[in-house]
Amino acid sequence: MTVKEIMADLKEYGSESIKKILIKHGVKEPFFGVKVEYLKIIQKKIKKNYQLAKDLYATGNADAMYLAGLIADDKQMTKADLQMWVQQAVSNNIADYTVPWVAAEGNYGYEMALEWIDSPQDHIASAGWFTLCHVVALKPDDELDIEHLKALLARVEQTIHTAPNRIRSGMNMFIICVGSYVIALTDEAIAVGNRVGSVTIIKEGTACKVPLATDYIDKVKAKGNWGKKRKTVKC
Repeated sequence: MTVKEIMADLKEYGSESIKKILIKHGVKEPFFGVKVEYLKIIQKKIKKNYQLAKDLYATGNADAMYLAGLIADDKQMTKADLQMWVQQAVSNNIADYTVPWVAAEGNYGYEMALEWIDSPQDHIASAGWFTLCHVVALKPDDELDIEHLKALLARVEQTIHTAPNRIRSGMNMFIICVGSYVIALTDEAIAVGNRVGSVTIIKEGTACKVPLATDYIDKVKAKGNWGKKRKTVKC
């Protein structure tokens, strides 16, 4: 499929009602309002295509950018590709899902994430924290820098309540993911989660409930999924 053909399909699948919902959750124009289930229909036809993913992302259309993340050949993505993508990820769903997925499943996720969390631009810093979440969910514990992750937990504890609104969600999810996927740091993550307590965020005027980190970790353990790494974070 070509970019032109895909964009025509996306326009056909678009929904004004879905657009209104997505706008409230921080998705920026231009986009058509395509449900993820329809994007996955196109994804199955294409599978992986490095260049097509980059071309779709370059359209600036949020639906096409999300689809680009689904079909990206993550291992081919260069640091320059990832940096360009994160800079253009002004929509919440692209910064918090698409770019972190692709970065974490590629070769430079941890490295790029550590750069991004220090960015003065909220959407880039948010992408960094969510990338870290996915890295710990994917990589075996013996490939992780446990001491550095512990230091990042301490950083979250110290700064989460004063961090910009946009970034607090990713920080809270980082506590959850470290506690759920990194067995050596579960107790530390729970302790940090208890001290942090409830986290409040407002997304584009819509109040969103942020899961209490400790409750979420407890649910993961109760389901028998504690420490079980994921094969993919894309959905």
